[in-house]
Amino acid sequence: MNETGYNRTWATLRLTALFAFIVVLVLLARPRPAEVAIGFVIASLGEAVRFWAAGHLLKTKELITSGPYRYTRNPLYLGRLLILTGLCVMARLPYFANLILLAAGYAVFFFYYMPRKERVEPARLRAVHGEAYDRYFKAVPALLPTFRPYANASNLGWSSDRMIRNREAWMVVGIVAITLFLLWRAHEIPLLPDVTPPTVSGS
Repeated sequence: MNETGYNRTWATLRLTALFAFIVVLVLLARPRPAEVAIGFVIASLGEAVRFWAAGHLLKTKELITSGPYRYTRNPLYLGRLLILTGLCVMARLPYFANLILLAAGYAVFFFYYMPRKERVEPARLRAVHGEAYDRYFKAVPALLPTFRPYANASNLGWSSDRMIRNREAWMVVGIVAITLFLLWRAHEIPLLPDVTPPTVSGS
């Protein structure tokens, strides 16, 4: 199997596993309104970053240094991490299991996924874009944004066509749907009334 085929297969498996994780987390959740509200704010912040980035990104064909790419080389991954954090806060589980799962997700992301990505992707982009990528790589952090935007950033504006091509609108729909479901669960009224017969006192 060639590298491209392997990458696509591995990416599909990762996304499938992530989707399954979120479905199970949401279905088992016992949310409370305050936690849903806090989690939604965090997830919305992450989606705002992704939505902004998706309107600039044209994968591989261009070296994107505009928009959020002026501050971080991987705004889509930063957004995804914030969304995962928000969802885990919203989807409360007994014994803080949701926060334990979130900690495990952080460990996988920071100790496996990002180091692997930083070994593979810069080499690929450097082969395509050469010295221009080297300058960008040295000036802009991999994930956590800098407060000093990239000095040689392009002036490319946000494009709805690119956002749609990157299918980011579906992420917005998914976050809203999950939030509404968890909010409904947080206020859910039991379907069956209490039919326990009254206690009869006396002899």
